[in-house]
Amino acid sequence: MGEKEQAKPLAPAMGEKEQAKPLAPASHRIHVEEGAEAQSMETKNYSSRRRCIKCCGISTALILILATTMLVLAFTVFRVKKPVLTMNSVKVEGLDVAMEANFRLGTNVTLVVDVSMKNPNVASFKLDNSTTYLYYGGKMVGEAMTPPGHARARRTMHMNITVDILADQLLDVHRLGSDLQAGALPMGSYTRISGKVNILNIIKKRVVVRMNCTMTVDIHSQSMRDQDCKKHVSL
Repeated sequence: MGEKEQAKPLAPAMGEKEQAKPLAPASHRIHVEEGAEAQSMETKNYSSRRRCIKCCGISTALILILATTMLVLAFTVFRVKKPVLTMNSVKVEGLDVAMEANFRLGTNVTLVVDVSMKNPNVASFKLDNSTTYLYYGGKMVGEAMTPPGHARARRTMHMNITVDILADQLLDVHRLGSDLQAGALPMGSYTRISGKVNILNIIKKRVVVRMNCTMTVDIHSQSMRDQDCKKHVSL
């Protein structure tokens, strides 16, 4: 027989396990883990931004609602309104006695003025000292001071202002004799009342009320008639 055939490599034996494939390189695993971690951080940052935007939106909306509410209240309920000052009546005391004494020094003539102050505001009106002047024939013949007080919210406050008439000032008016014979004394008054309206310590407003009145004092009835008052309120 010829040359021996060259021996073929032996096939793997039956049952022999195939060699396991090697694991992926370590550098590839690191890149995969870093990518997953970066994606997780990006998701967290996105969620945080969404929460932050949501909170800012809610806070802005609440601030706008509160500002709008305060603005509406400031122009409606909390708006400072003008007090209303009214002279209700004037009563003369001691005029008959003074006339019998020919207005000699020491005789007293008094005007008792009933004045009301209506406060339409939701807060009380704190009044300072007020002053009332009485005029006759262009001369100041009487003056009165009224102490401080409070006009309660949405209430009407009554004040009795007592004005002492100065007899010597009356005698200086040349028309006094003719007015006494006519039974009427034309007089004028000026009242100034100032104070402050304080609403919840947020809205504070200084208020000054001025009232000029002309009137005729009836000597026989010792009362007032033909009253005409002009008022001015400064806020």
